[in-house]
Amino acid sequence: MNAKDSIKFLLESNENMISMYLSDLTDADLPVRPATGANHLTCQLGHLIIAEVNFFLPKVPGAKPEPLPAGFAEQHSKDTVNSETGFKTKEEYLALFKSVRAATLATIDKLSDADLDKDSGWQMAGTVGKVLLFIGSHDLMHAGQFTVVRRKLGKPVLF
Repeated sequence: MNAKDSIKFLLESNENMISMYLSDLTDADLPVRPATGANHLTCQLGHLIIAEVNFFLPKVPGAKPEPLPAGFAEQHSKDTVNSETGFKTKEEYLALFKSVRAATLATIDKLSDADLDKDSGWQMAGTVGKVLLFIGSHDLMHAGQFTVVRRKLGKPVLF
């Protein structure tokens, strides 16, 4: 297994895990917050999508993320995190998440090993390869909050 295969495995397995964590949740479950003052799942899903498209992928040479739906970033801004209404459905979030992830995986396929070692311009993850790995860490950080919501809602433990 090479570096690109490892990164792709991480991102594909995270996509599958997030889909599994959402599988038995309803649209009415998504505005549940893991804790008082924490963002609900709709905001977190929106944040994952926006971060991948607008923050992480621009640091990757040749990345061509598809544009987000009109108003999507504003719908998931700091100004809307206190609202529990006006968000997309679970299926809409999953479709967009999967589409964004597919674009990221296609970008990885086009990179060379040398591309992974290029400077990303981001101090926290100095190379392009580390930026791509950071996407996986970011997914998992939020997935941990999804599991707390699942417990709060009395859903079964999946792992």
